[in-house]
Amino acid sequence: MVTLGSLGIAAASLPTDGPDAEVAFAREAEAAGYSTLWLAGGQGNNLPVIDRVVRGSERIQVASGIVPVDVVPAGEVARTYADLEESFPGRFVVGLGGAHGARPLHTLSSYLDVLDTEKPGVPASARILAALGPRVLTLARDRAAGAYPFLVTPEYVAQARVTLGAGPAIAVLLSVIPEKDPATARAIAADNIRFLSTVPGYRRSFGRMGFTEPEIAGLDARLLDAVTAWGDLDTIVARIREYQAAGADQVVLRISTGSQPVGEWLGRFADALLP
Repeated sequence: MVTLGSLGIAAASLPTDGPDAEVAFAREAEAAGYSTLWLAGGQGNNLPVIDRVVRGSERIQVASGIVPVDVVPAGEVARTYADLEESFPGRFVVGLGGAHGARPLHTLSSYLDVLDTEKPGVPASARILAALGPRVLTLARDRAAGAYPFLVTPEYVAQARVTLGAGPAIAVLLSVIPEKDPATARAIAADNIRFLSTVPGYRRSFGRMGFTEPEIAGLDARLLDAVTAWGDLDTIVARIREYQAAGADQVVLRISTGSQPVGEWLGRFADALLP
Protein backbone atom coordinates (compact mmCIF):
# COMPACT_ATOMS: atom_id res chain seq x y z
CA MET A 1 0.00 0.00 0.00
CA VAL A 2 1.07 3.57 -0.61
CA THR A 3 2.52 5.24 2.48
CA LEU A 4 1.47 8.83 3.01
CA GLY A 5 3.04 11.12 5.57
CA SER A 6 0.80 13.08 7.91
CA LEU A 7 0.89 16.37 6.00
CA GLY A 8 0.32 17.07 2.31
CA ILE A 9 -0.03 20.28 0.37
CA ALA A 10 -2.20 21.10 -2.64
CA ALA A 11 -0.82 23.38 -5.31
CA ALA A 12 -4.12 25.18 -5.64
CA SER A 13 -2.81 28.74 -5.99
CA LEU A 14 0.84 28.93 -6.86
CA PRO A 15 2.98 31.80 -5.55
CA THR A 16 4.55 32.44 -8.95
CA ASP A 17 3.54 32.27 -12.57
CA GLY A 18 5.32 30.52 -15.39
CA PRO A 19 6.08 27.01 -16.62
CA ASP A 20 8.31 26.13 -13.65
CA ALA A 21 5.95 27.38 -10.91
CA GLU A 22 4.92 23.86 -9.92
CA VAL A 23 8.53 22.69 -9.64
CA ALA A 24 9.45 25.69 -7.50
CA PHE A 25 6.46 25.08 -5.27
CA ALA A 26 7.35 21.39 -4.94
CA ARG A 27 10.88 22.23 -3.88
CA GLU A 28 9.61 24.72 -1.31
CA ALA A 29 7.11 22.21 0.09
CA GLU A 30 9.78 19.52 0.12
CA ALA A 31 12.16 21.74 2.07
CA ALA A 32 9.41 22.55 4.59
CA GLY A 33 8.84 18.85 5.24
CA TYR A 34 5.55 18.11 3.46
CA SER A 35 5.27 14.47 2.39
CA THR A 36 3.06 14.82 -0.67
CA LEU A 37 2.27 17.49 -3.23
CA TRP A 38 -1.19 17.10 -4.77
CA LEU A 39 -1.55 18.61 -8.23
CA ALA A 40 -5.08 19.33 -9.38
CA GLY A 41 -6.12 18.00 -12.75
CA GLY A 42 -9.43 19.82 -13.11
CA GLN A 43 -10.88 18.79 -16.44
CA GLY A 44 -7.50 18.56 -18.14
CA ASN A 45 -4.49 16.31 -18.37
CA ASN A 46 -1.88 17.10 -15.72
CA LEU A 47 0.36 14.12 -16.41
CA PRO A 48 3.05 16.24 -18.14
CA VAL A 49 3.15 18.55 -15.12
CA ILE A 50 3.44 15.59 -12.75
CA ASP A 51 6.29 14.17 -14.81
CA ARG A 52 8.10 17.53 -14.73
CA VAL A 53 7.62 18.00 -10.99
CA VAL A 54 8.79 14.51 -10.05
CA ARG A 55 11.91 14.94 -12.16
CA GLY A 56 12.50 18.48 -10.85
CA SER A 57 12.28 17.64 -7.13
CA GLU A 58 14.18 15.24 -4.92
CA ARG A 59 11.95 13.20 -2.64
CA ILE A 60 8.43 14.59 -2.24
CA GLN A 61 5.61 12.36 -3.44
CA VAL A 62 3.61 13.90 -6.27
CA ALA A 63 -0.04 12.90 -6.41
CA SER A 64 -2.59 13.65 -9.08
CA GLY A 65 -5.48 15.27 -7.32
CA ILE A 66 -7.08 14.10 -9.53
CA VAL A 67 -6.71 12.57 -13.01
CA PRO A 68 -10.20 12.91 -14.53
CA VAL A 69 -11.02 9.48 -15.89
CA ASP A 70 -13.55 10.94 -18.34
CA VAL A 71 -10.73 12.88 -20.01
CA VAL A 72 -7.37 11.08 -19.71
CA PRO A 73 -7.03 7.59 -21.23
CA ALA A 74 -6.04 4.89 -18.75
CA GLY A 75 -3.21 3.76 -21.01
CA GLU A 76 -1.61 7.18 -20.82
CA VAL A 77 -1.75 7.11 -17.01
CA ALA A 78 -0.18 3.64 -17.02
CA ARG A 79 2.67 4.73 -19.30
CA THR A 80 3.46 7.80 -17.20
CA TYR A 81 3.38 5.76 -14.02
CA ALA A 82 5.70 3.11 -15.48
CA ASP A 83 8.18 5.69 -16.76
CA LEU A 84 8.38 7.47 -13.41
CA GLU A 85 8.34 4.30 -11.33
CA GLU A 86 11.40 3.02 -13.17
CA SER A 87 13.54 6.00 -12.23
CA PHE A 88 11.70 7.46 -9.22
CA PRO A 89 10.01 4.55 -7.43
CA GLY A 90 7.17 5.49 -5.11
CA ARG A 91 7.14 9.15 -6.11
CA PHE A 92 3.97 9.23 -8.26
CA VAL A 93 0.72 8.54 -6.42
CA VAL A 94 -2.07 8.06 -8.96
CA GLY A 95 -5.18 9.89 -7.78
CA LEU A 96 -8.23 9.13 -9.91
CA GLY A 97 -11.78 10.45 -10.12
CA GLY A 98 -13.90 12.82 -12.11
CA ALA A 99 -16.39 10.34 -13.55
CA HIS A 100 -19.47 12.51 -14.04
CA GLY A 101 -21.48 10.66 -16.67
CA ALA A 102 -24.65 8.61 -16.36
CA ARG A 103 -22.89 5.66 -14.72
CA PRO A 104 -19.92 7.12 -12.82
CA LEU A 105 -19.21 4.06 -10.68
CA HIS A 106 -19.20 1.82 -13.75
CA THR A 107 -16.92 4.28 -15.57
CA LEU A 108 -14.44 4.34 -12.70
CA SER A 109 -14.53 0.55 -12.28
CA SER A 110 -13.91 0.03 -15.99
CA TYR A 111 -10.99 2.45 -15.85
CA LEU A 112 -9.48 0.45 -12.99
CA ASP A 113 -9.97 -2.71 -15.05
CA VAL A 114 -7.75 -1.24 -17.75
CA LEU A 115 -5.09 -0.22 -15.23
CA ASP A 116 -5.18 -3.78 -13.87
CA THR A 117 -4.69 -5.36 -17.28
CA GLU A 118 -2.35 -2.88 -19.02
CA LYS A 119 1.23 -4.06 -19.41
CA PRO A 120 2.66 -2.14 -17.64
CA GLY A 121 -0.28 -1.12 -15.49
CA VAL A 122 -0.82 0.73 -12.25
CA PRO A 123 -1.15 -1.51 -9.19
CA ALA A 124 -3.93 -0.89 -6.71
CA SER A 125 -1.27 -0.10 -4.11
CA ALA A 126 -0.26 3.03 -6.06
CA ARG A 127 -3.67 4.56 -6.71
CA ILE A 128 -6.12 6.56 -4.61
CA LEU A 129 -9.71 7.39 -5.52
CA ALA A 130 -11.46 10.71 -5.06
CA ALA A 131 -14.32 9.36 -2.96
CA LEU A 132 -17.32 10.83 -1.18
CA GLY A 133 -20.25 8.41 -1.31
CA PRO A 134 -20.34 4.96 0.29
CA ARG A 135 -20.13 3.04 -2.99
CA VAL A 136 -16.97 4.83 -4.14
CA LEU A 137 -15.46 4.46 -0.68
CA THR A 138 -16.06 0.73 -0.98
CA LEU A 139 -14.39 0.76 -4.39
CA ALA A 140 -11.44 2.65 -2.88
CA ARG A 141 -11.20 -0.01 -0.18
CA ASP A 142 -11.35 -2.93 -2.58
CA ARG A 143 -9.44 -1.66 -5.61
CA ALA A 144 -7.13 1.13 -4.47
CA ALA A 145 -4.84 2.19 -1.65
CA GLY A 146 -7.37 4.57 -0.18
CA ALA A 147 -9.59 7.60 -0.61
CA TYR A 148 -9.13 11.33 -1.22
CA PRO A 149 -12.25 13.19 -0.04
CA PHE A 150 -12.79 16.98 -0.15
CA LEU A 151 -15.27 19.25 1.63
CA VAL A 152 -15.97 16.83 4.43
CA THR A 153 -16.20 17.02 8.21
CA PRO A 154 -14.21 15.10 10.83
CA GLU A 155 -17.38 13.11 11.48
CA TYR A 156 -17.42 12.07 7.83
CA VAL A 157 -13.80 10.93 8.16
CA ALA A 158 -14.66 8.78 11.17
CA GLN A 159 -17.47 7.10 9.22
CA ALA A 160 -15.24 6.66 6.15
CA ARG A 161 -12.64 4.98 8.32
CA VAL A 162 -15.23 2.42 9.36
CA THR A 163 -16.06 1.73 5.70
CA LEU A 164 -12.43 1.53 4.59
CA GLY A 165 -11.14 -0.42 7.56
CA ALA A 166 -7.70 -0.08 9.08
CA GLY A 167 -5.54 -0.60 6.00
CA PRO A 168 -6.47 1.87 3.24
CA ALA A 169 -5.34 5.48 3.55
CA ILE A 170 -7.57 8.51 3.93
CA ALA A 171 -6.02 11.71 2.57
CA VAL A 172 -8.40 14.57 3.33
CA LEU A 173 -8.16 17.70 1.21
CA LEU A 174 -8.93 20.59 3.56
CA SER A 175 -9.45 24.21 2.55
CA VAL A 176 -7.38 26.25 5.01
CA ILE A 177 -7.94 29.99 5.33
CA PRO A 178 -5.56 31.85 7.66
CA GLU A 179 -7.96 34.73 8.27
CA LYS A 180 -9.33 35.73 11.69
CA ASP A 181 -12.21 37.91 10.53
CA PRO A 182 -15.28 35.65 10.18
CA ALA A 183 -16.88 37.56 7.31
CA THR A 184 -13.67 37.67 5.28
CA ALA A 185 -12.84 34.03 5.96
CA ARG A 186 -16.31 32.83 5.02
CA ALA A 187 -16.30 34.93 1.84
CA ILE A 188 -13.05 33.24 0.79
CA ALA A 189 -14.47 29.83 1.72
CA ALA A 190 -17.63 30.48 -0.28
CA ASP A 191 -15.61 31.51 -3.34
CA ASN A 192 -13.58 28.31 -3.05
CA ILE A 193 -16.53 25.95 -2.98
CA ARG A 194 -19.26 27.82 -4.86
CA PHE A 195 -18.91 25.82 -8.07
CA LEU A 196 -18.54 22.44 -6.36
CA SER A 197 -21.64 23.13 -4.28
CA THR A 198 -23.61 22.89 -7.54
CA VAL A 199 -22.10 19.50 -8.52
CA PRO A 200 -24.57 16.67 -7.76
CA GLY A 201 -22.04 14.43 -6.02
CA TYR A 202 -20.99 17.15 -3.62
CA ARG A 203 -24.58 18.21 -2.98
CA ARG A 204 -25.47 14.63 -2.09
CA SER A 205 -22.43 14.44 0.17
CA PHE A 206 -23.44 17.61 2.00
CA GLY A 207 -26.92 16.19 2.46
CA ARG A 208 -25.57 12.94 3.90
CA MET A 209 -23.55 15.02 6.36
CA GLY A 210 -26.75 16.67 7.59
CA PHE A 211 -26.91 19.96 5.72
CA THR A 212 -30.21 21.18 4.31
CA GLU A 213 -30.86 22.25 0.74
CA PRO A 214 -31.17 25.94 1.76
CA GLU A 215 -27.85 25.72 3.61
CA ILE A 216 -26.17 24.18 0.57
CA ALA A 217 -27.71 26.56 -1.96
CA GLY A 218 -26.98 29.62 0.19
CA LEU A 219 -23.51 28.46 1.30
CA ASP A 220 -24.60 28.94 4.87
CA ALA A 221 -22.02 29.75 7.55
CA ARG A 222 -22.71 26.42 9.27
CA LEU A 223 -21.72 24.55 6.12
CA LEU A 224 -18.67 26.71 5.42
CA ASP A 225 -17.39 26.37 8.97
CA ALA A 226 -17.90 22.61 8.98
CA VAL A 227 -15.91 21.76 5.86
CA THR A 228 -13.11 24.35 6.01
CA ALA A 229 -10.60 25.54 8.60
CA TRP A 230 -10.15 29.26 9.23
CA GLY A 231 -8.83 31.53 11.96
CA ASP A 232 -5.43 32.07 13.51
CA LEU A 233 -2.64 29.51 13.39
CA ASP A 234 -3.58 27.76 16.64
CA THR A 235 -7.24 27.50 15.68
CA ILE A 236 -6.46 25.98 12.29
CA VAL A 237 -3.91 23.56 13.74
CA ALA A 238 -6.49 22.39 16.30
CA ARG A 239 -8.99 21.86 13.49
CA ILE A 240 -6.48 19.81 11.49
CA ARG A 241 -5.88 17.69 14.58
CA GLU A 242 -9.60 16.89 14.66
CA TYR A 243 -9.36 15.34 11.19
CA GLN A 244 -6.31 13.35 12.22
CA ALA A 245 -8.00 12.12 15.37
CA ALA A 246 -11.02 11.05 13.30
CA GLY A 247 -8.86 8.75 11.18
CA ALA A 248 -7.21 10.81 8.44
CA ASP A 249 -3.77 9.44 7.58
CA GLN A 250 -2.88 12.63 5.76
CA VAL A 251 -4.43 16.09 5.81
CA VAL A 252 -3.75 17.93 2.56
CA LEU A 253 -3.74 21.68 3.04
CA ARG A 254 -5.32 23.79 0.33
CA ILE A 255 -4.15 27.17 1.57
CA SER A 256 -6.21 30.20 0.55
CA THR A 257 -4.73 33.48 1.73
CA GLY A 258 -6.50 36.12 -0.32
CA SER A 259 -3.74 38.58 -1.23
CA GLN A 260 -1.14 37.22 1.23
CA PRO A 261 1.83 35.14 0.01
CA VAL A 262 1.24 31.42 0.40
CA GLY A 263 4.91 30.70 1.07
CA GLU A 264 4.89 32.22 4.56
CA TRP A 265 2.04 29.96 5.67
CA LEU A 266 3.59 26.92 4.03
CA GLY A 267 6.41 27.04 6.56
CA ARG A 268 4.27 28.09 9.52
CA PHE A 269 1.87 25.17 9.16
CA ALA A 270 4.73 22.72 8.68
CA ASP A 271 6.49 24.01 11.79
CA ALA A 272 3.29 23.68 13.83
CA LEU A 273 2.19 20.27 12.58
CA LEU A 274 5.31 18.25 11.83
CA PRO A 275 7.59 16.62 14.42
